[in-house]
Order: sequence, then C-alpha cells, then structure tokens
Amino acid sequence: MLLVVPTRPSGRAALWLSAAAVSAALVFGGALAAPTSASAADTASYTGIVLGVGSDEAQRNISWYSTTDTAQLVQLAPSSALVGGDFVTSVTTFAASGAANTTTTGFNRHATLSGLAENTQYSYRVGSEGNWSPTYSFKTQSFEGDFDFLFFGDPQIGSSGNVPKDQAGWVDTMNVALSANPNAELLVSGGDQVETANTESQWDAFMAPDQLRQYPWAATIGNHDVGGKAYEQHFYTPNTDRSAAYYRNGNTATDSGGDYWYIYKDVLFIDLNSNSYNSATGGGDAAHVQYVTDVVNAHGADAKYTVLTYHHSIYSAADHAKDGDNKVRRVDFPTTFSNLGVDLVLQGHDHVYTRSYEIKNGEKANPDEQPGQNDVFVGEGGVIYMTANSASGSKYYDITAPDDSGTTGAGNGADPLNPSNYWYDSVENQEHVRSYVKVQVKADALVVEGVRSGTCDAPNSAVELGKVGWCGTAATNAPVDGVGSIIDSVTIHPFHGDGEDIQVDVPAAAPGEFGWTIDGQNGLVDLGTAQENNGAFEATGEINPIKVADTRSSLSPWSITSVLGDFTDGDKTFSGSYMGWSPKVVTDGAGAVAGAPVASGFDGGKGLSIDRVLGSGAQDHPKGEALLGADLDLKLPVETAKGSYRATLTLTALAG
Repeated sequence: MLLVVPTRPSGRAALWLSAAAVSAALVFGGALAAPTSASAADTASYTGIVLGVGSDEAQRNISWYSTTDTAQLVQLAPSSALVGGDFVTSVTTFAASGAANTTTTGFNRHATLSGLAENTQYSYRVGSEGNWSPTYSFKTQSFEGDFDFLFFGDPQIGSSGNVPKDQAGWVDTMNVALSANPNAELLVSGGDQVETANTESQWDAFMAPDQLRQYPWAATIGNHDVGGKAYEQHFYTPNTDRSAAYYRNGNTATDSGGDYWYIYKDVLFIDLNSNSYNSATGGGDAAHVQYVTDVVNAHGADAKYTVLTYHHSIYSAADHAKDGDNKVRRVDFPTTFSNLGVDLVLQGHDHVYTRSYEIKNGEKANPDEQPGQNDVFVGEGGVIYMTANSASGSKYYDITAPDDSGTTGAGNGADPLNPSNYWYDSVENQEHVRSYVKVQVKADALVVEGVRSGTCDAPNSAVELGKVGWCGTAATNAPVDGVGSIIDSVTIHPFHGDGEDIQVDVPAAAPGEFGWTIDGQNGLVDLGTAQENNGAFEATGEINPIKVADTRSSLSPWSITSVLGDFTDGDKTFSGSYMGWSPKVVTDGAGAVAGAPVASGFDGGKGLSIDRVLGSGAQDHPKGEALLGADLDLKLPVETAKGSYRATLTLTALAG
C-alpha cells in the first residue's frame, strides 16, 4: 500500500481501491496433435489416480501408480470434443515423470496440465497408446470472483483398526460434501490421509471416492503420512521446496515432506510440513517462518487473502492441546503470521472442531470478542485459526480441560468469558460425528462453516460407548442435528486499515449488470460490473464520506488532497488516471468547500493519478465538523484485460 504521511497530524484516511474482474481467457496449452504412441503398447494397470491442485486456477496436477515402468501420458480434451466418449484427433497430451516406488511394487507417475480455460468441462485419461485408464472429468470455473473450497480433517484411514469402516465413512463424507457443494473448486487436506505411511491398502481406501479424480485435492502432510515416501509418490504438489529444512529431522531419504504454495483466484495458499518443528534436528519452525515470509513478500500482493494450512493444530482443545511440540509452534508461529497479514489458518491433528478468537501476536486481540460470535471484524494482524474434526469418523478425541498455565503464548488457561474452554477458543465442539469445513471466499469476507457429514456412528470401542459428548454436546449429551446441519459459522471481515475498498467487475466485452453497495466497518464499495458504452468500460459509485473536524482557535486553512496509484493485478495494469470524481460536501461545517470535479483521463488528462483536492476550508472558517464525499467515475478502454485489479487512493489531510 502507498501511504502518504500528512504534513501535519490532523488526520489521514487511506483508501484501498480494488477491481476484481474476470481475467482474459487463457490460451489452452500443451501440444496439440493427434495422439501418438508414448511407447510400445504395454499391459500396465493404473491405480491411485488423483487430481491435484496446480500453481493457479489454470493448472492441475495428476498422479497415479503404474505396474510397469513405461513412458506414459495424460490425454486431455474438452469433454464436448469427445465423440461417443472417445478421444479423437487434436487432443492435448502432457508427458508424465516418475520413478520406482520405494516401499511397494510398481512405479509412480505425475503430470502437470497447464493452459486450462475457464468455465470448461475437461475429460482426461492416463497411460499410453493402446493401454489407457478409464476416462475421468473435471470442470474449471470462472478464474475470477467468489468461490468455495472445502477443508477436510484427518481421514486417517485405518485408525479405527477397521479399514472398510473408515473407507465407508470417508466416501460418505465426500458424497455428502460434494452433493451439497457441487461447485466447490478445491478440496483442501488437513493431513493424515492414512494411519500408516506406507500401507498401500490404506491409501487405496483413501483414494476410493470418485471425487478425488474430479476436484483438485490440495494435499497436506500429517504425522501419520510422514514416515515414508508414499505421500510424495501419491501427490505432486506445486511450487514445492524439498530442501532438508522442510523435512522431519532433515530426512529427505525416507520421509516425505516439503513446503509449497499456490494462488487460486484471490487466495494465496501456503502449505507447511509441520512435522519439522525442532530447529535442533533440522530447519524446524524457523525455516517455515522464513518460507512463509519469503512467499508472502514475493506473492502476497497478487492475492487478496492469505490462507495457511498445516497439520498440527496450535489452538485446539482435545488430546493434543497441551502437547509440548504444539506449544513450541504456538510460540514460534503467531507473531509472524500476524505481521504478514495472514487471514486464516487451517489445521488438523486433534480430531476435534475448534475456532479460535481473533489472535494477534499469540494473544487474544479483542478482549470483547464473545464466544461463538458469528461476525468478526479483525484488526491489523488479526488471524483466525480453525481445527477440523475427523472427516471419516475413524477416530475422535474428547475435549480436555484448561489449566492454570496462563492465557497467552504457550499457556492453556481458561477463557475468562467461558471458563470451560481454552482462552484462545471461541468455539469448541466434539460430537463424535463426521464433519468438514466449508470456506466461502467472497469479495470482502471469508465465511467459514463447520458442517456435519454424518450421524452418530457406532462406537469404535466399548470405552467410547456412553461417553459424555458421544452423539451429543459435552454439556447435555443431546442428539445432534442431522447431516448437512451447521456446527458453527463465522464471517471473517478482513482488515482494511484506515481506508475503504472499492471493487468493480470489468467484463470481457459485453455490457453487464451494474450495482453498488457500501459495507460498513471499512467494508467494500462495490461498483458492480462495468458497462460498455461508446467504446469504453464505465462504472460509477461513491466513496464513503470523509469526516473533517476542526476546533482550532487559529481557524487556519485546511485541505484534503488525494492521489491514486496504478491499478495492478500481477503483471497486468492500467493507470489510475482513468478514474475521475466529483467531490461534494455531504454535511456542511468547518467552512468546507468541495474540490473541483476531475474527469477521467480516458479522453485526455491525468484523472486522479496526480494530487487532487477533495475539500478545503479557507482561513477564518468556522469551527465544526463536515462530511466530504465524492462520486466516482471510472472510464477505461475496452481493451483492458480482465483481471482483479487493486490500487491505492491516499487521502491526506493538510492543516496550516
């Protein structure tokens, strides 16, 4: 953000101006040619096919196991191009790489699909000429705007001792979640896909849901995944740093590990291998902190939200809440996450649902935030931490009690507002019922919901039968609501500093809908979708009023000036000169006079890209307060590339 310091400390307002729009259609990539033989016909069979997340919304990764070590491909085509379900000429092929499996027979293969077009249904298959897998499909959505993703905690197939039972629960959760949310765009893992790292029968059960070949899975490594190479063989993650610092004990030879990141629409996702936490035995938390810092510094400006994912929950409420390693992470991580502007942290490991209060620098940020509060307006550095319960029902941990170790840092003391909870938890829930987390990414909010995906399962052991909280709440043991019901919901309103965010949708070529809203709490001013008019895109709206108060005895003159930077979206940009305005006095006072109108620079001129006056008061003006506003007029060329643009309009108060 570009901030201009006022000449005198008489007040300053910084205005964020953002334009979230649809980006230009990306050219479909890959080698366009008739299918050719990758190798001599083979008799390989293919298992473990999984669709993975790519570096961005125009990319996917695909991984699979093969029984033979042959050159293999992915064939990809728009589903509409298939003839009778068959791939014909002009399909796109992507070569696979891989190696021999280390702990089981066979070979692993991975391929990256790039250059995908938005709003397109694709079909794909893996293998080689004459020996292909079945055909699967996935659909891309718009590459801009709101989207939903689903977060799943610890399937940990095999944890109950009954793999078929765990598989059935996992398959059912996926069916429930994707039936309710068919347009979800990512499936994000909380780690512990399986109970035993290299047991392929557990991996087979984990891979059973068909949705893992239809929606991109963003894998996270858990403590039960780390002790072997099967995790890395089954998943190929984008932008992955596999340096020893990101492996448990620095062991790259036999463990899985690595940190990775990707950007999907307006979210920068960063995924950490939290199994490496002790700096004395490897890179540990210090390496992760540096990794997150480097990624945010390099790519944070390309996204509106930052979401971190790792396995070991540092603000949970069950068996692992007081683990020594989690206390280390609870000291090592939060201040960096606050300083870097992280919005949401997703975690697993403790097989319980929790939602933290707003946490800043390892402490509760707002003492007045109430337990279970459904709207949270985070301040600067405020972060919400979520822990997901079991998605398969293979294992649950019961909520534990706070102690007298304090209410900051590594402490596990009680919440003064709800003494049965830990100080850091706004919501704690354990019903022994399968669930998942739905995250709605909106223009000016993240909506996070815990959703039940099951009913009361049969107990995994006689010990669990009759426990307080079994199939009910810990307080009442009352029956829980049904499948699809909401455990908890919170709307996280992001921090906007002293300014206001303004958003406009720039369409590809045709006129669209127009509308605007003002969302309080420094919320979003939405200019809607620009209209094409006489060779230009146009949109209008108004800033939130700026309050000026002047009670000085000197009655010296004052003015509010402004300057608008360029709009940017990654490497795309257009000048702030295309924005004009018409200042106005909304409420008289303090001798306020509106500044002169400034036209958009579309037809010439520099618009708001140079200092302009919003309002002023002359010498000997009366004391008092005024509200200044301005009608906004955006006019830009129709050649402007679709994209999610953001600029900064800085308002500077000068009093002399």
